[in-house]
Amino acid sequence: MEPNTLMDLGGGVGWLGTILIGGIAGWIAEKLTGSDMGLFMNIIVGIIGSFLGAFIANAVGIRLGEVFQGWFWGNLLVSVFGAVILLVVVKMVRGRRAA
Repeated sequence: MEPNTLMDLGGGVGWLGTILIGGIAGWIAEKLTGSDMGLFMNIIVGIIGSFLGAFIANAVGIRLGEVFQGWFWGNLLVSVFGAVILLVVVKMVRGRRAA
């Protein structure tokens, strides 16, 4: 494993840390996008968002490990970013179906 990778499937935080970060990230993304989801969907959106955010950050060459010390803030930031993108895309797709 490279020490400068952004996230390695949850950033090595374990399943409980992944659920915690996913729930917080999903909740923040929910508030930022004006969505209304429950706790379970917040966790799911946050976890999917973490993978999406990590993919995008790695694709553009951003290494949050060089900016943040520790695992929490970098993982949370990437997860929120990915979750917001995910929710915006879902809203766009749902909006097109309704039209």
